[in-house]
Order: sequence, then structure tokens, then C-alpha cells
Amino acid sequence: MTPNRNGTLTTPNPSATKPGLGILSKVPTHATDACCPVPPAGPTAKTLSERKIFSHQSLMGEVSSAVGPVPRLSTRLTLRDRWGGLKVRLGLKRNQYAVDPGLYAVGQPDQQAPVLVTANYKLSLDALRSELTDLDAWILVLDTNGVNVWCAAGKGTFATDELVHRLTTTRLDQVVAHRRLVLPQLGASGVAGHAIRQRTGFRVIWGPVRASDLKAFLKNPKNPAPAMRRISFTLRERMILIPMEISAALKPGAWATGAVLVIALVVGMLGKGTLPSVVRLMLLGIVAGGLGIIGGAVLAPILLPWLPGKAFAVKGATIGLAVAGLGHLILYSPMAAGLATALALMTMATSSFLAMNFTGATPFTSPSGVEKEMRLALPAQVMTMGIGTVGWLVAVWTG
Repeated sequence: MTPNRNGTLTTPNPSATKPGLGILSKVPTHATDACCPVPPAGPTAKTLSERKIFSHQSLMGEVSSAVGPVPRLSTRLTLRDRWGGLKVRLGLKRNQYAVDPGLYAVGQPDQQAPVLVTANYKLSLDALRSELTDLDAWILVLDTNGVNVWCAAGKGTFATDELVHRLTTTRLDQVVAHRRLVLPQLGASGVAGHAIRQRTGFRVIWGPVRASDLKAFLKNPKNPAPAMRRISFTLRERMILIPMEISAALKPGAWATGAVLVIALVVGMLGKGTLPSVVRLMLLGIVAGGLGIIGGAVLAPILLPWLPGKAFAVKGATIGLAVAGLGHLILYSPMAAGLATALALMTMATSSFLAMNFTGATPFTSPSGVEKEMRLALPAQVMTMGIGTVGWLVAVWTG
């Protein structure tokens, strides 16, 4: 799929695809929250009692139903909600930002009110409920291990079995008189609508990409506007991801940089360089890594539609080369060509690697495409970084 210059892409109606197959691989639910927190897996998976739960922040009493009281959610985001969302976008405790799965209500829904399905990633639920002011509806929250809809669909947690399980445990068939479920379009890769109908009697209706279109969609679900099927990755949406990517890069980057600097200090002291020259070269190594972060985590998403190549690794390497060239003009020009080249290779490898992270937050890629790109790109990035690091250490040795 080839995006437009403004980062938008039109997808077909999910109902027109084969059962159980989605349109795209992964994106934030309703295209409003950042992807992708990594869920716990296997024997290390956290139970609900062990996970940090935030649903109590948003409760406004209860709504009566045929199966007993159902918690009612506020449609207004509080300062605490927004602060929590900001921390998550900075990469702080993303894997713990979950709510209890189950059935919730907004407004005063009755047996004819629509049922909206979402993930138990709190940012996803917040994006949904904040668009439901003055609407009476039921919200069925699936347990996706605190992962947003598109990512969870690709990972197999926003899935057919979980939806069937949640319909059974909440006894939704007794709560509503109809048999219709409105699911986010971006969850189509994880849920087989025909299987849901066979196993539960409920019919899956694929809703719009964005929660902001839900009210209009519910008024005319059989003929939604084409714009409701359009996935965007605009400049603003790309820039939202930058703080999280920088945050994610800093911790491992700091450890790796520290280890390499210790090696460089030892090499420099054993070599021919003086302490001031060794320190200067160490600082240049830090600058090269910092320029790589700027290129891959900041400039790559901003310039994404205009960078050459389809592979994100190539896009990141391209902007990394440009940033390294700027560094050469400003910082490296008085130096030997070998050292400048080594620093540029370090910058390119870092930028290329970080740019690949955005494959999980765009409508431009597929799981198979991402896996293929990583198989090809990672060895090249490791080799490039290795050559650059060796060249830099040689410069440190010789002083």
C-alpha cells in the first residue's frame, strides 16, 4: 500500500474481506493512541489482580440491567486521565495502563442501546468514551493485556475467543434485546465475524476507524461515509509518537553508550592518545549517537512521506546520512576522513534502527513486510554500527 503525501490511506470495508482477515496489521485503536506496548506473554503473564487497574477513576455510579448493576463510565476526561495519557505517551508504565475487562455503560442505555467493543488499554477506552457524550450505549471491554485494538488484533488478544468469552461472562444476551456488536474496524485482523455469529448469535458490525465518527456512524451504519474508512498518519499523528520513541531509546542507549565509553577510555589510556584527546573523541561518539536518535526518532517520522524508499530502515538510514553530513560540516570537518566516516556510520545505523520502530504505528506496513525488512535490515545495521564503532575506537587508540 502506498500512502499519499499527507499520510492517508483508504481501506476497503472489512465486511468485504475473507472472514477473520483484517485490512492492516496494527495501529492504535481509532487511530488516536500510540502503538505498541508489549504485552506479557506465556508463564510471565500478569493476572488481573496483579495488573495496575485504572477503571475506578472514570466510574460514575451504576446502571441497572437484567443481570444486575453495570458500572457507568464518565464521558469526560479528568486531569488525572490526561496526565496518565501523557505519561504513557512518554513511555512510562505503558504495560500497566489497563482497565478491568467486562461490561460498562455510558449514559442510560436500555435493551436497544448499541454495544461498542474495545480493548482494555486505558488510552483506547478513554479515546472511545470521550466521544460518547449524550449517547446511551454499552461498552464491552476485552482483555487484551493492556494493548490497543490494532496491536492486540495482530497479537491475538483482541480475538474471536476472547470476544466469545466476554459475551458469555457478561451475559450480554440478557442485557440487550438485539444481537449486534460494533467493533473498531482496525480490529478486523483478530476477529472472525462469521464465527462470532455461529457461536453466540451476535452479528459483528465493523465501525469507523475513528471514535470521533461513531455518533455519525451509528445513525447510518449501513452506508458510512468513505472518510470513516480512511486511515491517516498525518504530521500531527506522527509527532505524537516522538516523545515515546525518544523515551524508549534513552534507557538502552544510555547503557550501551556507557559500556562503549568505558571500553573507549580503556583503549585510549592504553593507546597513544592523551586524556584530553580521548575525552574529546568520547564526546564525539556521544554526539554521533545523539544525532542518530534525532534522525531516527524525530526527523524520520516528521519527514516520513517524503523520505526515499519503502523500507523504514532505508528511510532512517537516509535521514541519518543527512544528519551525519550536517554533523560533518559543523563538527567533523577539521577531523580525519576516517574518523568522520566512522561517526557517520554510527549515526546512520542508530537512525535506521530507530526508524523501524514506526512500522508498528503506521498504516503503511504488514506483519510479513515488517518481518522481512527486519531480517534484511538488522544484520546490515549491526555491521554498519560495528564498522563505525571499530573506526572510532581506532581513532581513540591513535589519539
